[in-house]
Amino acid sequence: MTSADRRLRTVDLARSAGLSTQQIRNYEDAGVLPPAGRTESGYRVFGEVHRHALLTYRTLRKGYVPLTATRIMRTVHDGDVPGALALVDAAHAALHEERVSLRAAGEALEALAHEEPGPAAPSRGLRIGEVAGLLGVRTSALRVWEAAGLLAPGRERGTGYRVYGPADVRDARVVRVLRRSHHLFDQIRPVLEGLRREGGSAALRAAVEARGRALTARTRAMLAGAGALHAYLEGTANPSLEGTANASLDGTMAPSLEGTTAP
Repeated sequence: MTSADRRLRTVDLARSAGLSTQQIRNYEDAGVLPPAGRTESGYRVFGEVHRHALLTYRTLRKGYVPLTATRIMRTVHDGDVPGALALVDAAHAALHEERVSLRAAGEALEALAHEEPGPAAPSRGLRIGEVAGLLGVRTSALRVWEAAGLLAPGRERGTGYRVYGPADVRDARVVRVLRRSHHLFDQIRPVLEGLRREGGSAALRAAVEARGRALTARTRAMLAGAGALHAYLEGTANPSLEGTANASLDGTMAPSLEGTTAP
């Protein structure tokens, strides 16, 4: 029996990947794995193609996130390889847009970091609707940012209306730019604190650089995932390759089903 013909029980495949047998069943149901064969008594029978599929999925999910990795594998197993590759293209395009946005954010934030608050104009400050119109956001967004502790506009005596001074408007601009670059509130907060404390250039630069490093790491993971997918597609198109291309998840071969009863 060749390695390409080797049969695996559900438990064999699960153990090789450090998963539970239920997870293997779930992966098959979700289309992450191609349909398993069945014995006469109805037990699942897997092969090296399933082991290869599982390895491919686990590599893909590191860069493409689980949901996208699942969609890619399911589309492949539905027989729509062009559709699966379109999902890969879309993920890379989205990552590129994040890079473009991050670069723009860095440039905008560096400029904002050197702005002096200056006197309020008009002297009464700006109401929330005026700030929303100036920044191109909804008033509800400004309220959410305030509730998260990112903004702290003053209040008008008597009416209690919010009043945004120049520094408040600057902070709102920073929040808007960082949110568009997919920063979380907890990542934005130290940037604003640094900006308020001493111009914040170091904090601003650190936030942008950290996000850049994260994008670089994800790009490398996506490249590895794309390579694994290519190898898998080559293997499924050429069954004879399945026994040699990524045959094992843990470097060992599971026992065959010959002489055993598959669980």
